[in-house]
Amino acid sequence: MGEQPIFTTRAHVFQIDPTTKKNWVPASKQAVTVSYFYDSTRNSYRIISVDGSKVIINSTITPNMTFTKTSQKFGQWADSRANTVFGLGFASEQQLAKFAEKFQEVKEAAKLARDKSQEKMETSSNHSQESGRDTPSSTQASSINGTDDEKISHVGPADALLKSENDRLKSAVEQSNANAKKWETELQTLRESNARLEESLTESAANVETWKTQVAACKEESDGLRDKITELEAQCEEANQEKERNAQLTERVQELESELQEKEQELENLRKQAEIIPQLMEECENITQKLEAAETKNKDLEEKIETLQTDIDDSQHKQGHLKVELKKFMDVLDGKIDELHEFRQGLSKLGVDN
Repeated sequence: MGEQPIFTTRAHVFQIDPTTKKNWVPASKQAVTVSYFYDSTRNSYRIISVDGSKVIINSTITPNMTFTKTSQKFGQWADSRANTVFGLGFASEQQLAKFAEKFQEVKEAAKLARDKSQEKMETSSNHSQESGRDTPSSTQASSINGTDDEKISHVGPADALLKSENDRLKSAVEQSNANAKKWETELQTLRESNARLEESLTESAANVETWKTQVAACKEESDGLRDKITELEAQCEEANQEKERNAQLTERVQELESELQEKEQELENLRKQAEIIPQLMEECENITQKLEAAETKNKDLEEKIETLQTDIDDSQHKQGHLKVELKKFMDVLDGKIDELHEFRQGLSKLGVDN
């Protein structure tokens, strides 16, 4: 009946890189059908997978093969005849478990088939040897007890049967030797594959240790960077606070500058008012000169004293009032100047502190 599928699943197919024997090379761009086939004629099992028109897996199961789960969703097995290692990535852990279970069943069936074949070959060989031992005795008995015609009639078919059996036995032995050589080759290839796999596993373990060391170093460096970030954040917080203080000081300086401008404007007004003082002083001197002239003329104008005495009193009263006003104005001006001087000293001290 030929080959028949006995189990089918879907998985991503990989093959080991033939150059490095370490990295996996994808054999399919997406998940494809992977099936177990049984050939009743040859009594053999195969794993076959086809991607479009391309056969990506054609592996005959032998009792020496082993399916290994390398992760929760990935498994692999080595095929010495194809001189490669196949890997399958499944969508779930259950699919991987079913495939591995089926692989073990097919492996046991292949082993039983091989044992039955060897038993059959040994039985045929033993039967041939017994036939070879019985045939000479019967021939001898015929030669002793029978006539020449009987010898011809009995010995001829026995020799032909023996010759046919010997030829079949030789063919079976040659086939057995060929199979033994082939199995030895497969065993040697499998040993080499196992050695490569062990070497790959050793190197992978070393790489894992290296990665662990690198991860620890990266973690330590990350912790250091986190501490540095925390420190920088604290510094940034201090810088923000200092920036706020500077902004407040800048605002205060602007207010003081505005007040200074107002004070300067007030001082300018006072200066403009102070310009009037020389005129008042000049008027006062003129009045004094007039008073002196009047006193000089007093001797000549004694008659006019009484008349002018009132004017002189008024003038003296105005002069006294003017001096009082002038003194008050000078006191106010001195106070403003002292206040402006103290304000300038405070502003200078504030600028030095900032």
